[in-house]
Amino acid sequence: MNPNKNGKVGILGIGNLLLMDEGFGVHMIRYLEEQYEFPESVQLMDVGTAGIYMAPVMESVSYLMVIDVVDLKADPGTIHIFSDKDIKNGCIPTKMSPHQLGLLEMLSLCKLRGQAPEKVEFICIVPEKLETGICLSPLLREKVPEVGRIICRKLREQNIFSEKNN
Repeated sequence: MNPNKNGKVGILGIGNLLLMDEGFGVHMIRYLEEQYEFPESVQLMDVGTAGIYMAPVMESVSYLMVIDVVDLKADPGTIHIFSDKDIKNGCIPTKMSPHQLGLLEMLSLCKLRGQAPEKVEFICIVPEKLETGICLSPLLREKVPEVGRIICRKLREQNIFSEKNN
């Protein structure tokens, strides 16, 4: 583990709030901020679609969780969890969402600089509606608490979060 990172966790919500379900990651960050009290070692960040703003967080954490939509042939509302190794091994498409390319490029730059997170996970959901609108579709809105529980479970597995923090 990189000693400069001190076991910090970054949770990034990615998405475009103007295209309904495309904004899922941003809506998740807002939900997590409202529903949970995380330790100081956990940094929540709404990065929208601005990939360049992710670099400081990526370079300062040991464990990075990215919340986004995913373009897969699966039913809308299906939740998928991938590691950065899944992407490298070709197990999933390298372009999971319209702005994923910026994220993957930023991760590569962080690796070149020797500052990449040790563990990266993508918590993604298949969107139902990508039309103009600022609210999630009813289907994805119902999935928000479930994804919140998944995130908390992953943090508990790393001994970063406990129910008493909630």
